Amino acid sequence: MLGYAALAFLAGVLVILSRQVNGRLSLSTSAMHSSLWNHLVGMIALSVVALFLGGLFPQDPAAIPYWAWAGGTVGVIFIAASSWLVVQIGAAQTALLIIAGQMVFGVALDLWLGAPGNPLARIAGVALILAGMWFSRQGRR
Repeated sequence: MLGYAALAFLAGVLVILSRQVNGRLSLSTSAMHSSLWNHLVGMIALSVVALFLGGLFPQDPAAIPYWAWAGGTVGVIFIAASSWLVVQIGAAQTALLIIAGQMVFGVALDLWLGAPGNPLARIAGVALILAGMWFSRQGRR
């Protein structure tokens, strides 16, 4: 379990690093240009890795639900929006709001899909995170 937690933590660090790098590129170009390069370079890097490790092409693409292919579109919107937001409101504020959105929607999905765990504890945890974020912003006014 510790390995998974460390990997998730690293993914969070990489999200912020990616937003900073893309935000910097969008300052010199635009959020759309930054998003294009993010996805183009990412696709090339992923293709090279997947060609060596396997798993680049699904065994039975027809068996995959049609809506599962929408992740790329959602990702493009996320990358472009966060590249633009980092420049507008800063990396910390962007990260806090992204995390808040992830937590609220993640708990909502878990509740809707009936994931195992205590629903009340999840809701209370998200409420505490959101309250902490709100209180941390109050001192800056």
